[in-house]
Amino acid sequence: MQKQILAKLQNNLLIWYEKNGRKELPWRNLQSSLCDKRLYHIERSYGVYISEIMLQQTQVKSVLEKFYFPFLEKFPNLASLANADEEKLLKAWQGLGYYSRARNLKKAAIICIQKFNGSLPKNIKDLKSLNGIGAYTAGAIACFGYDEKVSFVDANIKRILCRLFALQSPSAKELELKAEKLLNLNNAFDHNQALLDIGALVCLPKNPKCGICPFYEFCIGKFNTEFYPKVKKISYENLNLNLVLLEFQKKFSIQKSSKKLYKGMYNFPFFEDNEFKINKNMKLITEFKHSYTRFKINVKVYHQILDKKDKSHNFKSLKELDNIPLSILSLKALKILKQSIIKFDSGV
Repeated sequence: MQKQILAKLQNNLLIWYEKNGRKELPWRNLQSSLCDKRLYHIERSYGVYISEIMLQQTQVKSVLEKFYFPFLEKFPNLASLANADEEKLLKAWQGLGYYSRARNLKKAAIICIQKFNGSLPKNIKDLKSLNGIGAYTAGAIACFGYDEKVSFVDANIKRILCRLFALQSPSAKELELKAEKLLNLNNAFDHNQALLDIGALVCLPKNPKCGICPFYEFCIGKFNTEFYPKVKKISYENLNLNLVLLEFQKKFSIQKSSKKLYKGMYNFPFFEDNEFKINKNMKLITEFKHSYTRFKINVKVYHQILDKKDKSHNFKSLKELDNIPLSILSLKALKILKQSIIKFDSGV
């Protein structure tokens, strides 16, 4: 790309960002006059770090409205993460899913305390050595947390680059080189934030808004956006689960998982069809759909009141359930349980 064209492209991007960028997002304003008062005590790189980990699998709106501020109130720095009780950490992460992210926060914080004087490193290589931090997150922390002049590629930026240069199936290395060549070294912070916003607001996976894109005149793939990039179909596995609400004296059986899928989280007992036997005392309450990683799950929820306490089960009251980290699967079942109790108590 010629220098003159590159300069115009970079300029168009910054003009668009000035008018349309999501500059009000709190993790973009940790050292500005727009900084939310709740974040005055948060170190900039740390605030960026937490936002980037949360945003890996979760929409901006959900992170902003439900999770970001409450989490930072409980864990305002790396030291608090390093010393965190795992159950309390997972409880603060409850609802975000992919709970290995929360456990990796603690592991990374411990390394930062031990090796990097209690701070996140600026160096990309050092950042990538931390649990849960890959190439994109390392670049984002370096740029947004420390003003380093670095580029990086996430799913949104990949889509922009693929369309801009008409690339169907580029390698990660090819994309990284394209991003590096496009980088505006005079304002890397706004340049990278603008790219993220273009991907989120304009250069959409379906029905992109090409007519308002600042890259329109430069984009080679704008008339065939569906080809760039070539999308791989995700193959989901169907799974049937039977979740049982075992009740004894208004307390409910709960299990702490040691398996990778829900490690450290609590679940109501659930079983696949081939390991589940229904008995005459079980009542089918409802069923619902649930998705997790590569699974499309159909969940049947049963309720059974026990005459005798089974000592092999750990029983918790509804109040106690509100204070322990439950998987999203069990949170859905708990909501159904509470609604059933309300209906029963009201005589409906």
